[in-house]
Formats: sequence, structure tokens, C-alpha cells
Amino acid sequence: MKTILLIGLGRFGRHIAMKLNDLNYQVMAVDSDEERVNSVLSFVTNAQIGDSTNEEFLSSLGIGNFDVCIVAIGDDFQSSLETASLLKELGAKKVIARASRGVQEKFLLRNGADEVVYPEKQLAAWTAARCTSEHILDYIELDADYSIFELTIPDNWNGKTIVQLDIRKKYGINILGLREKGELTMDINPDTVLSKDKSILVLGKQKAVQKCFHI
Repeated sequence: MKTILLIGLGRFGRHIAMKLNDLNYQVMAVDSDEERVNSVLSFVTNAQIGDSTNEEFLSSLGIGNFDVCIVAIGDDFQSSLETASLLKELGAKKVIARASRGVQEKFLLRNGADEVVYPEKQLAAWTAARCTSEHILDYIELDADYSIFELTIPDNWNGKTIVQLDIRKKYGINILGLREKGELTMDINPDTVLSKDKSILVLGKQKAVQKCFHI
């Protein structure tokens, strides 16, 4: 089981703590605000009130013992940058930091962060994709070219099998799974029959998916 150090317990950090709790990870939560720390006590293994830009305080947490360190500070970029840098200096195995602007992403990557999450940018891309078509139910961008889409099944696909449609050969699109009544199944094969009461998860180039599903 991975151990996580989560620094910054605003709305973003709190949601991370809740999700990590659902996934049964061991989480040490840190924030300088006592009220924020108290608000996540039921979701984390341990919590500390302290200044993450203070090297002595961070060192006392045993940074090298955590598999991942998440810097979720959203309202003070200077503190976020200093924290990411200190974590790396103290032997952090992996540092994931939050950015709210493109320039912040660049600075964080240059100063200790191994990865950067950019919630506003990622949510904007997701929202834009959802708005382009009523057929798109969900969307995950993997890189500049490839994405995973959850889509409603077109009318002319109803009752047909995966092998009959052969979209992998025609469009280079892989069918990953089907969802029915909220339940996701990855147990599919060429003879799996598609129906209108299901949605389909596909992986492929965005332009290919748009062409295949007439988005």
C-alpha cells in the first residue's frame, strides 16, 4: 500500500484526501491552518499543522518514507514552489504539484516537481469536449493525440457485434469496455453485441473518434 504526503488542504486538497481514503491509501495531511487540518481528520491516517516552507518541519515528517508527495497548495504559489523544492532536497521519491497557470507549471517542473496537475486546464478541456456533442458522456485526454471517450452507442450500431463494426481496422479505435445501468464491464470480445441501453468506452486519436462517431 502506498503512503502519501498531502500538503495543502483547501478544497482541492480536501477532495484528494477523500478520494485517497476511498482507495484505502495511508495519508499524512499537512496544512498551516488548524481548521483545514481538522476538517480532513476522518479521511487521513495522520495530520500535522505546520509550515511546509520550513525545512526543519518538513524534515521531521520523514519525507523519504513516503511513496508520493502531493503539493496541493492553491492560494500561495511562492509557498507551493518552495515546498516542492524542499521536498526534493529532502529526498522525496516523487513530487506532484498543483499549478493554476501555465507559467507556474513550468517553474514547478524546474524546481522539484516530477509531475504537475493543472485542474483548471484539465477541467476546461473536459468541459469543452463534453459540449461538442450530446453523444460524449465522459472524456480523458491522454496526450495531444490520444484520448479515452465514453459515448452513447449510435442508432445504426444497435444489435451489431464488435467484429461486425470493425472500428479498430477502419479507424484505429480500440473498444475498452461497456457501461450498462452504471456498471462498467471490460469483459468484451469480438462477438459482444452492442445495444442502445449501453454506453461504450473507446481509446483512439481524437480526430478518428470524431470521424467515427460523427462528432
